[in-house]
Amino acid sequence: MKKIAIIGATGAVGEELLNVLDELNFPVENILPLASAKSVGSSVEFRGKTYKVQELTETVFQENPVDIAFFSAGGSISEQYAKYAVECGAVVIDNTSHFRMNEDVPLVVPECNSEDIKDWEKTGIIANPNCSTIQMVHILKPLDDVFNLKRVDVSTYQAASGAGKEGMEELVQGLQSFFAFKLDEFEAKTFPYTLALNLIPQIDQFCENGYTKEELKMINETQKILHKKIEISATCVRVPVLRSHSESITIHFEKDVDLTKVREILSKAPSVVMVDDIENKKYPMPLFASDTNETYVGRIRQDINHKNIIHLWCVADQIRVGAATNAVRIAQKWLEMV
Repeated sequence: MKKIAIIGATGAVGEELLNVLDELNFPVENILPLASAKSVGSSVEFRGKTYKVQELTETVFQENPVDIAFFSAGGSISEQYAKYAVECGAVVIDNTSHFRMNEDVPLVVPECNSEDIKDWEKTGIIANPNCSTIQMVHILKPLDDVFNLKRVDVSTYQAASGAGKEGMEELVQGLQSFFAFKLDEFEAKTFPYTLALNLIPQIDQFCENGYTKEELKMINETQKILHKKIEISATCVRVPVLRSHSESITIHFEKDVDLTKVREILSKAPSVVMVDDIENKKYPMPLFASDTNETYVGRIRQDINHKNIIHLWCVADQIRVGAATNAVRIAQKWLEMV
């Protein structure tokens, strides 16, 4: 049984971590919910017990030693406080972008590169990848093992949940304004523009090369996870969906591929569910992927012009698959190794 700290316990991912820990029957002895001072006094429920939220401080891990600390409160918080959890003997599983590209920190999707967890002792930290990266590598890894990837082009359709509770609340408020005929008076704060009834082709800040930070995260993280410098390009778009990210992926292989074999591989891939029955209009959609722990794939087809290229569509719950579920699966694999 392990003592667990959840930093950002009152946020969307923190709340989902509690649900996933319970669903996956993780051996929890005690929960230490941590958040900013404004959340102190609130409480969380876990397996019939109530735990009071405490303030995250430099000394809290000395006063309350834990075995595993899940950080889900933003990169600046992880940068400042993760070291204190490590110094007190915890392994940190970080859900932010702060440590992902640190060469001494393993960046892990257990279905793809669980062997990298062995390097956790270098820093005491294991990084959880970007939400959109996780669901994409669920698809890419098993195909790469057989067919050898050469290039990937992906367009993402990312839900408001990618911006946390604030993002989901802003989308709902925008829709309410629309139905009250007041959308022109609505002021966006979480997103650069009103998301309701809109698409925003920007997630995170733009870089000098014209890509956004979100797009570069997908490129760099995928290469690190697969241990392969394949060509990747990404276009990330925010869409007016509450929960679950979707991706349209074009995959180039070294040689021509057999589509029957592709389907067979994906149907057996861990944490992947194939929903690909176009005759009966069955394909993955955010509405049905939400609150689940799998990546759904469909619309699998060979390119019209090139037999070494396939196109497909995948959907996964960003808060679960893209954050909480992957973090708990990392913890499960870590337990097997220590």
